[in-house]
Amino acid sequence: MTSEPAQMPVRLGVVGLGRGFMLMIPTFTADPRVKLVAAAAPRAESRAAFEAEFGGRTYDDIVPLCADPEVEAVYIATPHQMHADHVCTALAAGKHVLVDKPIAISMADADRMVAAAEASSKHLIVGPSHSFDPPVEAAARLIESGEVGSLRMIQAFNYTDFLYRPRRPEELRTEEGGGILFSQAIHQIDVVRRLAGGLATRVTAMTGAWDPARPTEGAFSALIAFANGSFASLTYSGYAHFDSDVWMDNVGELGQRKDPAAYGKARRALQGLDAEAEAALKQTRTYGSGAGLIEAENNEHFGPVIALCDRADLRLTPAGLDVFGDIERRFVEVPFGPAPRGPVIDALVGAVREDRAPAQTGAWGRASLEICHAILESAASGQPVDLQRQCGIT
Repeated sequence: MTSEPAQMPVRLGVVGLGRGFMLMIPTFTADPRVKLVAAAAPRAESRAAFEAEFGGRTYDDIVPLCADPEVEAVYIATPHQMHADHVCTALAAGKHVLVDKPIAISMADADRMVAAAEASSKHLIVGPSHSFDPPVEAAARLIESGEVGSLRMIQAFNYTDFLYRPRRPEELRTEEGGGILFSQAIHQIDVVRRLAGGLATRVTAMTGAWDPARPTEGAFSALIAFANGSFASLTYSGYAHFDSDVWMDNVGELGQRKDPAAYGKARRALQGLDAEAEAALKQTRTYGSGAGLIEAENNEHFGPVIALCDRADLRLTPAGLDVFGDIERRFVEVPFGPAPRGPVIDALVGAVREDRAPAQTGAWGRASLEICHAILESAASGQPVDLQRQCGIT
């Protein structure tokens, strides 16, 4: 991340001032290459907070924001089910778009969004996702260099409290994008696709939905085959028992130091709450509610990832790459910048100022979404699922 902008900052409008936006604030405020100039959100409290902190204009709907001539690009951080309409609106208005993962819930919506980007000649970037993490990019480039030989296998696993963080009712319904597949598996899928070159061919999977009070997928394991002959095994559980951050130097997903005394906090917070009270609790974590920001001290991560190559195995950590070679072990440091998501801004600036597409295009996001659906389909049928909409690195 640069300390001085090389050109005028990208003037960004934000649609949705919820938790996703909260997680991007440290990056937006630390990077002079982007300037927040407008926001759209239904809650007056959030709009007032945005105006007080960032200035600019606020709207209660996306349409007038996209008509604002000051806005060059739009960051869409609304709930999953709104992404398709919001992305297409922004693209039709001639704006570049950064949309939170997943690109959409349905494949039909993803197809519509990719087509809209192609018709508009504007860039559609899907992120932030953990495929942007600096250690992931460093590992991908090391593999691509050929220095460690051909990639053969990837193991990615993560155990979190995701399913017991405060949820709105639709976030516990798979058909509406709830559960761990669309919000969490998408990260692992993006990471292993980035390391393996993107072109997955087949998925075999099983899922778990083991708590009737949270009636959606809370766990899965999948085996993904790639066109280059490599394969990846992915495992995730969001049932709030084992915490795999103990294997990540006690660093949390967002780069923060973990407090061991906080174990069990997620489940305790939900005790005695009905659906309405739980949704109200979630609201306290959004922008304008007084919630604090995450203080990151390290690169973000999404659990342990090991890439096995012909001449070395690579273990990704928040600090860099642990390289286990044939006869030597070395560590490749990946420094932490002033904010954890600088590569997302790299992608945005590259798209807007240089007409340069990142790996995480709309087509990339659609390919990762296809694997989410393939996991569900394979788990239901007990059979492998062949993939049709995959893409490589652009």
